[in-house]
Amino acid sequence: MSLIPENPCKGVPLDFIFVIDSSRSIRPNDYEKVKTFIINLLQFLGVGPDATRVGLLQYGSEVQNEFSLNTYSTRAEVEQAVRNMEHLATGTMTGLAIQYTMETAFTEAKGARPVSLHIPRIAMVVTDGRPQDSVEVIAAQARQAGIQIFAIGVGRVDMKTLRAIGSEPHSEHVYLVANFSQMETLISVFQSKLCSDMCEVVDHQCQHICVSTPASYRCKCKKGYVLNLDGKTCSKVECGEGVVDLVFVIDGSKSLGSANFERVKQFVKAIVDSLDISRTGTHVGLLQYSTKVRTEFTLSRFATAQDIKQAVGRMQYMGRGSMTGSALRHMFEYSFSAKEGARANTPRVSIVFTDGRSQDDVSEWANKAKNAGITIYAVGVGKAIEQELREIASEPDDKHLYYGEDFDKMGEIANKLKTRICKEMCQCENVMRFQKQVTEKLKNLAQSNILP
Repeated sequence: MSLIPENPCKGVPLDFIFVIDSSRSIRPNDYEKVKTFIINLLQFLGVGPDATRVGLLQYGSEVQNEFSLNTYSTRAEVEQAVRNMEHLATGTMTGLAIQYTMETAFTEAKGARPVSLHIPRIAMVVTDGRPQDSVEVIAAQARQAGIQIFAIGVGRVDMKTLRAIGSEPHSEHVYLVANFSQMETLISVFQSKLCSDMCEVVDHQCQHICVSTPASYRCKCKKGYVLNLDGKTCSKVECGEGVVDLVFVIDGSKSLGSANFERVKQFVKAIVDSLDISRTGTHVGLLQYSTKVRTEFTLSRFATAQDIKQAVGRMQYMGRGSMTGSALRHMFEYSFSAKEGARANTPRVSIVFTDGRSQDDVSEWANKAKNAGITIYAVGVGKAIEQELREIASEPDDKHLYYGEDFDKMGEIANKLKTRICKEMCQCENVMRFQKQVTEKLKNLAQSNILP
């Protein structure tokens, strides 16, 4: 007797990728049960180029892409491809598979639709054992890149590992069953999640707009507002039309740690959300530094906040020394050059983040940058040195220096910094508008022969 409904649900279109453990610990008959589970799950998905697109990769010691999001256009073709899969029976490189999912499977070249279309990106990871590589950091990066991950464990899988993989809330995204036969009990669970309009069935508490995603939802703000760090309420963007060239200089040293580096990414995204980013609006660039300096993206690279946040989510943590002075030199000499997208007559601002003492001098290049008209905000956390922060920051200190004892203070700092930058953008806009008006009046007077 089939547990599957005759008609597909009317859920939103998805870009859906199965990430299947094909390690040697899975017995041949259990491998067939995984195939059956996938085929049954497909029955309530409306598969098609303009509906849900399905891809699948399996992994052992290596990743094997069975088919991409743009390979097949009907459910029947996908089902046949699943039946034709062959068991790899090798290792368990789950982290490698998640990395492939993020960096390759969900690219437009492989059939993922543009981020601007807001098609939910879903990855369903099915595994029966402990990974032979690290999953925590790469799974966090995948989630930050906008991939919603369901983690299904079978048998003796460590629940901690599943939670490190799956999206939050874990109660909606992480599942553990005793054996492969019990996977079928999850079909009705996923039918409910993938077919429901979550905004209609939960108390979402979104202040402005609720947007449903499978098993979850996200809050969105009306134009002219930004989402606060609570993910629910919205704040009006004052001076939304202010224009600056902004370069982040981000410490990626070993003392930070990969988990805190993810929190720094969130900090950057919060600032980006408060800005009016476009080709004619604010431009953003970003450097990461450790022992060396790396340009993650230049001022001219992206023209939307969404693209910038995606790039921030993909950043790889450097994790070595802390050469803040070198980073300041790079920012001064290259980041604000015309070649990298800096514009004439546009205010230049840099936000420098660090969590500890620099291994080189910061004062020389900070002073050169400030003397060249670059406004620098210094943000320090934890063991950051106050004297160094003062040397980096523009004056007055109380408007350009921010410090938190630990990373829990990052949200508070982000809110204060957004307000301060906004106010200064307003002042810059007003000054530039006044200068333009004066220039035009002088020009008119000259044309009227009132001035010599």
